[in-house]
Amino acid sequence: MTQVLPAPPLVAVVTAAPRRFLPVLPVIALIVTLALPVSGDGGGTLADAVSGLVVLCCALRLVRGRRRPLSRTAAVVLGLPVAGVAVAATGAASAGVAAEGLGRYLQIFVLVPAAVLLLIRDRRDARLVAWSLVGLALWQGAIGVHQFVTGTGASYQGEMIRAVGTFGATDIMGMAAVVAFGLVCALGLALGSGPARQRTAAAVCALALLLPLALSFSRGAWIATAVTCGAQLVLAGLRRAVRVFAAVAAASVVLVGGLGVGSAMLQERISSITQVADAPDQSVTDRYTMWTAAVDMWRDRPLTGVGLKGFPDHRDGHASLALSSGSDTDGAGAGFRRQPLLSPHNMYLLILSEQGLLGLLALAGSWLALLALGLRKLLRARRSAHGLDCALVACGLLVWQLVDFVYADIGGPSTVLTALVLGFAAWWALADEGTHGRAPGDAHEKAGDR
Repeated sequence: MTQVLPAPPLVAVVTAAPRRFLPVLPVIALIVTLALPVSGDGGGTLADAVSGLVVLCCALRLVRGRRRPLSRTAAVVLGLPVAGVAVAATGAASAGVAAEGLGRYLQIFVLVPAAVLLLIRDRRDARLVAWSLVGLALWQGAIGVHQFVTGTGASYQGEMIRAVGTFGATDIMGMAAVVAFGLVCALGLALGSGPARQRTAAAVCALALLLPLALSFSRGAWIATAVTCGAQLVLAGLRRAVRVFAAVAAASVVLVGGLGVGSAMLQERISSITQVADAPDQSVTDRYTMWTAAVDMWRDRPLTGVGLKGFPDHRDGHASLALSSGSDTDGAGAGFRRQPLLSPHNMYLLILSEQGLLGLLALAGSWLALLALGLRKLLRARRSAHGLDCALVACGLLVWQLVDFVYADIGGPSTVLTALVLGFAAWWALADEGTHGRAPGDAHEKAGDR
């Protein structure tokens, strides 16, 4: 006679899930803090404080579990930026500036990415992080659309219609980056081989996020998102790419056609991307002027650069008279302000000017290693039909960030997301193969691929 085992208590079933995801909850908490309104000007933010707790939680888990922190390859790849940053710190204007710059670079490019890598244990954790980013993007995007409709956003061409979410007018790139990350995650989950309902929900989220991304009027985010989504579609398969391209094209026509006056503004904003020599707007002129100044700084000190956080001090000595004194910000709950232009708005040129070739090779070398290793595992995942969604999300986030670095650099409350993105990509590229093993829900993958 077969013995019937008693069912597990309801309390045990309910509490099992939170315990299961307990290690990755600090990463989720970091994402949640970015849904809150940003208060204060400059300095540290709540997200920065929580990122420190993420590192602390990771360290405590390593001590309690007596685990080896990182593999040799992971230690080398994630540790590469330390060399260039440390050398550049010796050339900073003062010890205080050196300590501040060194701490910031280590936080964003070394410590937090390593902690995220270690706290994400398998594909279930990775999917939870990806869906959390999608949820954050939908929240910020909904606020941004409301700002556009009600005229309570940041100033754009004299109207308070620019969608900036909770980040305010002083960090106009914040919402654009958050929405773009969510869109990339949603598209990766939709193109994966998980359950049909999950893929459908992800596809709907991706389409919904197109509108707030457009209303951010962020040219850099548009370019990075277009390049990344195109790469994800191609990597997922050409037949899928054709179907999704058709759906996105149809949705874009409907959305842009229904925006009224917004459609003309979007067309003007898109056309301004190519207007470099033929009557460019002042923001484009300022951007290319600062790029030239950054290159001139590098030529003065090609190996080590002018030192950490040295770009503002050397800017006026290398920039032409075409550079304006600053950019105007207004709206979204804040008054008019004139913000000084303290960086070239190009991460690669910022590193080149402040850290020289040594710093650029160290940081860019680390990122390219992550990309190469991640793409290699992505191709393996596509052949085995396991974990393709996580691969597309991880590689997509990294590609977006590397493309966006051509038009932006670190700074502002949303900067900690850069660290999280690098950590997510590092988990996929550098974690042991065991952490990519089959997780619950992967049983749908082969069927979903057919």
